[in-house]
Amino acid sequence: MNQRIIGIDVARALAVIGMIIVNFKMIFGQSGESWIGDFSSIFDGKAAATFVVLAGVGLAFMTNSAVSGNDQDIWKKVRSKILKRAILLFFIGLSYIVIWPADILHFYGIYMLVTLIFIKVRSRYMLWSALAIIFLYPLLMMLIDYDLGWDFTTFEYQGFWSMNGFIRNLFYNGFHPVVPWSAFMLIGLWFGRQDLNDDRFVKKSIVISLTLFLATKLISVLLIQILSEGNEEVAVELSQVLGTSPMPPLPIYMLAGSSIAIAAISTCILISRRFGDNPIIDALMKTGQLALTFYVAHVVIGVGLVEIFGVEELGTYSLNFSFTYALIFSISCIAFAMAWTRYYKIGPLEWAMRKLSA
Repeated sequence: MNQRIIGIDVARALAVIGMIIVNFKMIFGQSGESWIGDFSSIFDGKAAATFVVLAGVGLAFMTNSAVSGNDQDIWKKVRSKILKRAILLFFIGLSYIVIWPADILHFYGIYMLVTLIFIKVRSRYMLWSALAIIFLYPLLMMLIDYDLGWDFTTFEYQGFWSMNGFIRNLFYNGFHPVVPWSAFMLIGLWFGRQDLNDDRFVKKSIVISLTLFLATKLISVLLIQILSEGNEEVAVELSQVLGTSPMPPLPIYMLAGSSIAIAAISTCILISRRFGDNPIIDALMKTGQLALTFYVAHVVIGVGLVEIFGVEELGTYSLNFSFTYALIFSISCIAFAMAWTRYYKIGPLEWAMRKLSA
């Protein structure tokens, strides 16, 4: 059990660092061409997907005993805790959305409420439900204009605080809409229900998920090349539908994101199990335990410092600056986690969340 948790925390740390890289690039700027751009693009849409899948795994760990024991009193307590945490995350995310419109936490809270519906269903139904949500999305796009509300030149969303705009953004065309992103959490719930102490299962998960990821990428590339017939403008348009970009989150992206998330988490479990005493693994494990704290900190502190002391406007910095700052901030988070966990078992926001949802 401990080794399994170590691997999950390591994966959570890597997901948060990946999100810091992606978000800083988006906030500060990405002008200039370099190998850094190619490297940082690896995390686009995948780090956040992994973060949400890990949340599903966490929900599984939190509810496994209550579900298997069929104790109604325990189940009611666990369900109440999940409901309170979902509401808290929703409002934490909204509290700073003016400075960080691409927040995931308020979406995250709704994913938890959706996932709570499926907590007691059989594992295979969780996967089928996730697939249903994934393939529901293209049907919604036939009914509702995806661009409604968006100014994609500035990434501003008109009418966000109106009732229609808010609901549309939350459930359909925001940065991480409930449909279909809640499928990631359902997939994580399914994964967390499995025996992650069984190395054979974890290795099999790596092989199957990587195969699915590569097959999805290959199908995406081939379809775009065949249908565009060498026309670059057509290829760019097709990549929005058949590519693996998270906006809009169509089935090819969702399948690629969920499969690479399972592969990454499984790999972290195996590596952590084998090298649990390694200082790097230990540092990442401690960082993962403070994931919520660092997610909020990278917006409030990371962005805030540049706004106060920066010499350029946000969005105009070079890619080299954005990437370097993301690495420095991530290393600072790791150092803070190592120091903090000498005295406390959980992070400051994690502690507040636990107290408020008790």
